[in-house]
Amino acid sequence: MHEGQKNFKAPPSKYQPKGLTILYEDRDILVVDKVSGLLTVGTDTDKENTAYYRLTDYVRKGVQKSKTRIFIVHRLDRDTSGVLVFAKNEKAKEYLQEQWPAFKKKYFAVVHGTLPEKEGVITSYLAENSIHKMYSVTDPKRGKLAQTGYKVLKESKLYTLLEIDLLTGRKNQIRVHFAEKGCPVAGDKTYGIKGKGIKRLTLHAFSLTLRHPHSKEEMTFEAKVPGYFYALLNRE
Repeated sequence: MHEGQKNFKAPPSKYQPKGLTILYEDRDILVVDKVSGLLTVGTDTDKENTAYYRLTDYVRKGVQKSKTRIFIVHRLDRDTSGVLVFAKNEKAKEYLQEQWPAFKKKYFAVVHGTLPEKEGVITSYLAENSIHKMYSVTDPKRGKLAQTGYKVLKESKLYTLLEIDLLTGRKNQIRVHFAEKGCPVAGDKTYGIKGKGIKRLTLHAFSLTLRHPHSKEEMTFEAKVPGYFYALLNRE
C-alpha cells in the first residue's frame, strides 16, 4: 500500500457516501472502494443510485449549486466491487485516461471448478453481439485483443480463488475468459451458472497502481478482499 493511502485520514463513516469507502483524496484524484451492486455511472433508468452521483454530492458537500465536480476515468461493472478512481479536474482526467493502459490492475475472483493450469495468460479477441454480450473470436479483425493473466491461490472441492492481472481492459473481459474456460466467476448471472444460491458476483478490483497526474509519483491503492470470497471457498 502506498504511504499516501496509509497516511490519508478518511472522513468519518457518517460523511462517507453510501456504498463507498474513501481510500484516498487530494486536489486531483478521488479513490474509493465500491460495493457490489452499485453502478459506476447512471443509466437511462437509474441516474442517482451510482458512485458518480453520490461522489459528486460528496465533493459538493451538499451544496447543489456548487460547480465542484468529478470526472469519470474508468468503470467497474455494477456487481464488481473494489478500487475505483475519479479525477477532480479535466487535466487529471485526461492524463489518467491517456496513461490508463500502462497502469497495473489486480483483481481477485472465485470461479467454479478447478483450472488445469495453475498460472497462465488467457488471450483472445473479444466481440459484442446484438444483445451486448461479449464473446471470444479468433479473427483479430472481428474483435479487440484481450489478455488476462491469472494465478491460482487456493482450491476447494467446488471453487478456486484466483489472483488476476488485467493486462487489457475490455468489457466483461475476466468474466468471459473464465466462463469460456469452463470455470465461470461464481455469481455471474450473465456468463455463469444460474441458481446456485450465491449472494453476489465474486469479482473484486483489489489493487490499482497508477502515476499521480500532478506529482507523477507511482501510487498503489488497495481494497480489502471481501470475506465472502473466503467463506464461499470453504463451502462444501
